[in-house]
Amino acid sequence: MKDRRRKETVIRTTLFDAEKAEVFRMLQKLETLQYVAAPYARFIPVDKKQVKWVEGSVFKFHFYLFGFIPLGIHTINVLYCCENLGIGTEEYNSHISVWNHRIYLESLGGKRTRYTDEVEIEAGRKTPIVALWAKVFYSHRQRKWKKLLSTVD
Repeated sequence: MKDRRRKETVIRTTLFDAEKAEVFRMLQKLETLQYVAAPYARFIPVDKKQVKWVEGSVFKFHFYLFGFIPLGIHTINVLYCCENLGIGTEEYNSHISVWNHRIYLESLGGKRTRYTDEVEIEAGRKTPIVALWAKVFYSHRQRKWKKLLSTVD
């Protein structure tokens, strides 16, 4: 029988007028995720412990599409989190079996950083529509990142 699972990879890259260290520092804050994801997605921690992006951490969030449509619990397993490698996660929820997200940071000298989001998606028959949403979502996130970084000294 033919394997009907589909995978798609979405990649979005942009340039930030900020040092790599500053971008990485901000990447580690839950508040940054919540800001750049809104209004396309909202993440509310299931438990109230402090979310700290470190290798081996596992986080569970109540996930809301467009900030108000509940889609259940979204789990994030942090594979690595360091300034040199960026951040790598394996994520999933009841609607998306694979959401493997990689964030790459490359210093371009001075206050310039190349920032890349790469996400591998598997959601069965929903994969094409989820991938389309991800393209829009990550473009939006990167615009919000630029806005956020413009307020940092």
